[in-house]
Amino acid sequence: MRKKLSSVLVLFLSVMLIIAGCGTGNSSEDNSSNGTGTSNVAENTANKQEETDSTTGASKASYTPIDQLKDQYDVIIVGAGGAGMTAALEAKANGMNPVIFEKMPVAGGNTLKSSSGMNASETKFQKEQGINDSNDSFYEETLAGGKNTNDKEMLRFFVDNSADAIEWLDSIGIRLNNLTITGGMSEKRTHRPEDGSAVGQYLVNGLLKNVQEQEIPLFVNAKVTEITQKDGKVNGVKVVFNETDEKNITADAVVVTTGGYGSNMDMITDVRPDLEGSVTTNQEGSTGDGIKMIEALGGTTVDMDQIQVHPTVQQEKSYLIGEAVRGEGAILISKEGKRFTNELDTRDKVTAAINALPEKSATLIFDSGVKSRVKAVEQYEKMGFVISADTIEALAEKLDVPADNLKATLDTWNDHVKNKDDAEFGRTTGIDNDLSTAPYYAIKIAPGIHYTMGGVKINTNTEVLDKNGEPITGLFAAGEVTGGLHGQNRIGGNSVADIIIFGRQAGIKSAEFVNANK
Repeated sequence: MRKKLSSVLVLFLSVMLIIAGCGTGNSSEDNSSNGTGTSNVAENTANKQEETDSTTGASKASYTPIDQLKDQYDVIIVGAGGAGMTAALEAKANGMNPVIFEKMPVAGGNTLKSSSGMNASETKFQKEQGINDSNDSFYEETLAGGKNTNDKEMLRFFVDNSADAIEWLDSIGIRLNNLTITGGMSEKRTHRPEDGSAVGQYLVNGLLKNVQEQEIPLFVNAKVTEITQKDGKVNGVKVVFNETDEKNITADAVVVTTGGYGSNMDMITDVRPDLEGSVTTNQEGSTGDGIKMIEALGGTTVDMDQIQVHPTVQQEKSYLIGEAVRGEGAILISKEGKRFTNELDTRDKVTAAINALPEKSATLIFDSGVKSRVKAVEQYEKMGFVISADTIEALAEKLDVPADNLKATLDTWNDHVKNKDDAEFGRTTGIDNDLSTAPYYAIKIAPGIHYTMGGVKINTNTEVLDKNGEPITGLFAAGEVTGGLHGQNRIGGNSVADIIIFGRQAGIKSAEFVNANK
């Protein structure tokens, strides 16, 4: 008891020191994958959301106090999501003195919300588990998922460097060796933490730990409002601390990793008025700040109207139910208690199938086997999303669906699994395990705004390009702030790969640029 009280007192004093050093949070709005924001942190963050699986590491981290701020750094990184922290680590490893500015009260951005995993092909973990995959297969399936509109040069670099990204993460203590599958993929190439838990919190905690061990300064409540130039070269940023104190910080290179615009409904409805009124899974920091600042410097954008709607979102709390639930065997039913689509088709097709139902919503059905393989379900239970029952009939009653239909649906599905042939909808993945182990579970879902495929145009060196296709000197970008890689539809698991692969590249190439211009 005495030890517990001491621990509580130490934690309280630590939090007070953080507040004293960093000030209170500002806020903004956001969307999906890394970015100048947080995600599902605790009620006392800017989001005022209930505590979720994304709280533990980032919200309790000790960030750099403002009195340690310097006027000049080699590389400034704008945004402390997955791409930003990855870029900082690689810049540091390549001899730079980087700094990270994060506008939200905690690091993590939309990366914290990532659930299913990180796609990669020809990895050591696949080989260890006898999974015969290829970069070419990964390339072709991603291209098909994006309706052949992906930037092919970016996509080729992406898949060819995916295995090395998994290896790099493992080398810094972030092991993703639990494999599953997501929609549009033919092989188990979605890499998750060893215990099968959601990838986001684990990844952010691991990156943040490495950032702190490398003594890379990370300032929160630090909103970059402008990227500055001198003599045609980017030379720093204007940053506002704690909403009031503006400073000019110079650098030889700037890396923008501010995430997308999935929480900026003005930007969304400007290009996609049909999405007005939709819920969004994005944390509130994803407001497109980086895109606007880069456009002000002459940068160009691509695919801004390509906004992904995720098919399985819990509507009351705008919370994404990860694709891994379906990847491990869950099915979708209508209010009639019947399946209506291939649950692991690409996200746009599953979304369209749900929207074609009269109720424009559906229910995920799974059993205790799926629950044991997808640790995120425990979090969904804590948040009150999961309906459970000991029998199929009892579950049907709770869902107000015809019990005979639901039982027939599950019996038919289990036969499909036994025969390895989904005769109804042609599902070929996620049929390794039937749904026959009580208790049974359900989560009610409908589509919601999830990810913005559009963003600023970069090349494979992560250099930001102007309207003539020429690099803006000294300016780099990575992650969801960029566009073109995913084409018209992102494959689940590719956003985490995107932020690590191109986050690394941004750190390496910005360091090379600085060294070449000293």
